[in-house]
Amino acid sequence: MSQDAKSAAGRVLVLNGPNLNLLGSREPAIYGRETLADVEALCRDAAAAHGLEADCRQTAHEGVLIDAIHEARSAHRGIVINPGAYSHTSVAIRDALAAAYLPVVEVHLSNIHRRESFRHHSHVSAVADAVICGAGSHGYALALTHLAQLVNKEAR
Repeated sequence: MSQDAKSAAGRVLVLNGPNLNLLGSREPAIYGRETLADVEALCRDAAAAHGLEADCRQTAHEGVLIDAIHEARSAHRGIVINPGAYSHTSVAIRDALAAAYLPVVEVHLSNIHRRESFRHHSHVSAVADAVICGAGSHGYALALTHLAQLVNKEAR
């Protein structure tokens, strides 16, 4: 097994896009009161429950998200992504995810289909294996549970 394969053996990437660093204080009626640190702890616990390690990252920069997705090709087994507003605008993130050849689960804290019409379409959804929205932070646990199933199916 190559060193890249060994390092990716049980790691999954959890990517959070712009403004998710403001969780807990940004529009808590929509996004909840949990902080990004709370969400990342939940992700680590949910991943560990399935024998995986969650590598959690957040950035407001589209290029940094794309670089992380490219890196995931050799360093991770799958991706959970909340691209934030980039869901609705970034063909580049969509293309990077398609080129990663990894299972992808898109997650949104709020139900994007019950919000402003510009949020109803996600470019990422077209390349995601599953989309979870409207479940709050619990959506990340659901996403990691589903990703674990996808990763384990691929390993067979």
